[in-house]
Amino acid sequence: MISLVIVFLGCLLPLLAYSDNVIVPGATWTDTSGNAIQAHGGGILKVGDTFYWFGEDKATNSGLFQAVSCYTSPDLLNWTRQVNALVPIDGTMISTSNIVERPKGKLDVTNSEYVMWFHSDSSDYGAAMVGVATSQTPCGPYTYQSSWRPFGAESRDMSLFQDDARTSYLLYASDVNQNFKMAQLDTNYYNVTAVVSELFGATLEAPGIIKRNSVYYLFASHTSGWAPNPNKWFSAQSMVGPWSSQSDIAPPAVNTYFSQNAYDLPLGSGGIYMGDRWRPDLLGSSTYMWFPLDWSSGSPKIVEADVWNVDIDAGTYSVAQGVGYEAEQGLLSGAAVLFSNPAWSGGGAVGWLGNGGSVTINNVQGNGLGQWITISYANCDSSWRSTTVSVNSGPTVPVDQPNTGGCLVTLTVPVKLDLVAGPNSITVGSNQTTYAGDLDKIMVYG
Repeated sequence: MISLVIVFLGCLLPLLAYSDNVIVPGATWTDTSGNAIQAHGGGILKVGDTFYWFGEDKATNSGLFQAVSCYTSPDLLNWTRQVNALVPIDGTMISTSNIVERPKGKLDVTNSEYVMWFHSDSSDYGAAMVGVATSQTPCGPYTYQSSWRPFGAESRDMSLFQDDARTSYLLYASDVNQNFKMAQLDTNYYNVTAVVSELFGATLEAPGIIKRNSVYYLFASHTSGWAPNPNKWFSAQSMVGPWSSQSDIAPPAVNTYFSQNAYDLPLGSGGIYMGDRWRPDLLGSSTYMWFPLDWSSGSPKIVEADVWNVDIDAGTYSVAQGVGYEAEQGLLSGAAVLFSNPAWSGGGAVGWLGNGGSVTINNVQGNGLGQWITISYANCDSSWRSTTVSVNSGPTVPVDQPNTGGCLVTLTVPVKLDLVAGPNSITVGSNQTTYAGDLDKIMVYG
C-alpha cells in the first residue's frame, strides 16, 4: 500500500514507514524502502498489470533538474523506486542548470519503444521547449533525444494523452502561457504533426485528459505560479473540439484543496485526480493530493476524501468514514478564543491558537493503534502556518497548515497519532511560539 511517514508520540521518526491500505492526500508518502516518494508533477503509465509513476525528484529542494524518478506499483498503493528514468547530461538542455518538468511516458507499439515527453527549459523559463527521450523498457534509463519548440512556438507546462486507437497528443501551454494547444504526435511519438485544437486566451497549465463515454474531458489549472487556483474542466466530442466553457472540479474557494493537477487517470466509470500540493520554499516536501473523480452529478467533480482506498480490479473506490469532534466543544487555554459563525462546521471554531493559546478536545475515542487524524482549520494569511498536536499530555507533533484562501475557508491536513483504546485527550496549539490556523474540528479515522 502507499506507505506514509508517521509520527510516534515522543519522537519524530522520519525514516520509519507505517503502512496503510489507504490513500491520504497531503501526507508524506513513502516507498517500499521507507523513503519519501519524489515524483512531483508526474504521470502514470500502465504496462500489463504494473503502474509506472514518473515524476520530478525535488529532494534537494531545487527547481533545477536532478532526475526523473520511476516508481512501480501493482495497485497504486505500494510504490517501489526503480532506476532513475532520466538523469542530467552536461552541456545539454537536461543539465543540472536546466529545468525538466512534468515527465509523461507512452508506449509506441510501432517500434516497441517507450517515449517520454517533458517540459524542457532554461533556469529562467525563457527557452520554453518540449523534450523527448526514449527507452526499450518502461523505467529506462531513457536516452535523451532533443528539445525544441513545437512549430517554433513556446511550450511550457504540458502533458500527453493517448486515444483509443493509440493516437497520441501533446497538450501544452504556449505563447507566454496565453494560449493552450493540442497537437497530434507522429506515429513514432517523436514529434508533433499538427495543432488540432487551440483555446485562445485560456491561460491554462498542468493539463490532463480523461475520455469517458466517448467524451473528452480536459482538466487544467490556470497560471498562478506555485500558488494553487481553482482547477477547471472542459469537454468536447472530439479532440479537435469545439471545447465547452470552463467549469470547476471543486468548490472555487478551496483552490482545488490547495493543489494543482498533474495527471488524470481513468478508474472504472470515473477517474483519479492526481495533483501536487506545492511547497515552493521546500519543494522536496511538496505532497501528493490524489482524489476520486466522480461523474454521478453529470459532470466531473473531485470527491473530497481525507482517507480513501482504491480497488483497481473492480474500478471502484471507497471513502473512509471518520468521527468528528468540534473544536468549540473543547477546553480552551491561555489566549485561545471562541469564534461563532455559521460557516464553521458546528457553528464555531477556536482561534488565537499557538503563542500561548491551545484547545483540548476530550473523550476522543481510539482503537489502541495508529490512527489518521485530520485537522480542519482556516488560515487566511498569504503564507503557511503550522500547529502542534499532542495526545494525553504527551510530546507535541508539528503539523504544517497551508494558507486556505480565506478566514472562513477550511482545509484539512493529516497527521497519524497513537491513540490508546478508549477515550483520549487531543491538544492543539500548545508549546509553540507562532500562531496556528483557527481550528474548526478534528476527524478521527480507523
